[in-house]
Amino acid sequence: MRLIAFYLPQFHPIPENDLWWGRGFTEWTNVTRAVPRFPGHRQPRLPADLGFYDLRLPEARQAQADLAAAYGIHGFCYHHYWFSGRRLLERPLEDVLASGQPRFPFCISWANENWTRRWDGSEDQLLMRQEYSDENDLRFIHDLVPALRDDRYIRVNGRPLLLVYYSTAMPDSRRTTAIWRERAHALGVGELYLVRAETHMLPDRLPDPRRLGFDAAVEFTPHATEFTDLRAQLLPADASFAGRMVDYGSLAKASLGRRAPAYPLHRTLVPDWDNTPRRKDYGALLVGSTPARYEAWLRGLADWTRHHHRGEEQLLFVNAWNEWGEGCCLEPDRRYGTQYLDALRAALERGAGPADALCAMPRWPTSLVSPPASVAAGI
Repeated sequence: MRLIAFYLPQFHPIPENDLWWGRGFTEWTNVTRAVPRFPGHRQPRLPADLGFYDLRLPEARQAQADLAAAYGIHGFCYHHYWFSGRRLLERPLEDVLASGQPRFPFCISWANENWTRRWDGSEDQLLMRQEYSDENDLRFIHDLVPALRDDRYIRVNGRPLLLVYYSTAMPDSRRTTAIWRERAHALGVGELYLVRAETHMLPDRLPDPRRLGFDAAVEFTPHATEFTDLRAQLLPADASFAGRMVDYGSLAKASLGRRAPAYPLHRTLVPDWDNTPRRKDYGALLVGSTPARYEAWLRGLADWTRHHHRGEEQLLFVNAWNEWGEGCCLEPDRRYGTQYLDALRAALERGAGPADALCAMPRWPTSLVSPPASVAAGI
C-alpha cells in the first residue's frame, strides 16, 4: 500500500498573490495572522522542525521529502493551478522536474476551480476564470508531459496517476478525458490512470467516476461528508464565532463505516482541520483530534484499502502534508511535534481492523462549553 499526501505549493511569493493579497503574500501570511476565535481555540498554529520555509529553496523541498519518507509516506500529490495555459504557484514542481531532486515520488491533482477571494470570505470576486475547450484540453496534457514522463511520477500498473479536483465543473468530462487519453498515447506517455476527487457534492449523490470518463474516485475529506454542527452546544450563545464545529471522532467513524461503492474508490483522511486562518469567524474546524485518534482512523482505512484493492491500486491519501491555512498538515508544529507522523508510521506498521479503530474513537462530550487545548482545525 502506498500513502500519498496532498501538497500545497503556496509557500513562496508570486506576482499574482502580491497583487491580490498584498506584497510578499504566502500561505504563512494567513497562518501567522491567525488568532483564537473563542476560549480554548488553538491558534495560531506554528511550524516546528521545518520552520517557515520558502519553497523556492531546494533545501526546503529536500527536507520535506526526507521527513515524509522517514515516516512512511510514499509521495506527494501536488495541487496544480493551470488556467488556459497560465500556471500559478508552479515553481516548486518546475524546480523539482528541472533539478531531478528530491528523489521522491509525486503526482499531480489539477485544481481546476475558478480562483476567487473565497479564502477571505469574498467568493463572488473572481480572480482567475477556468476556461474549458478542446484546445485547452490538448494544451493541458501537452504541458504535463515532462512530469508524466519523469521516472519519479507515481504510476498505477504503469499508468501515470492524474487527479482532477472538481470534475463536475467540467462541461463534458467524458470528452476531455478522451482527448487526454488519446493525446497521451500519441505523445508516448501511454495509458493514464484518471481519478476524480469527490468534492462539491452531497455524499448520497456521488456519481460513478467511470460514467464521467475516469477510472476511479478519491475522497477529499472533509468534502462530501455529513456532519452535525456542534457550535451551539460547545460555545456560549453570545460567542462571535459564526463558523462550524464538527466532532473529529464522529467524522472518522462515519468514514470507517462507509460501504464500498460499486466503483473503484481510494480513501482519504485528515489529521485535523481548522481554516479560520483563512475564513476567520466564518471558518470551520474539527473538535477533538489527537494523534491517537488519527492513528485509529488511519489503521481502519489502511485495512479497508488492503481489503478492497490489489497490487498497485492500493493507494491511500492524506489531506494534507502542508495545508497550514486549513489546519490539516502532517508537518510538525510547536504543540505536537512529530506525533501525527509517529501515529502515521505506527498505523502502517501495526495494521488493524475497522472494529479496533472504531472502538478507539470516543466522541467528545457535547456538553463541553470551552473546547480543550486539543481542539483541532477545519475547512
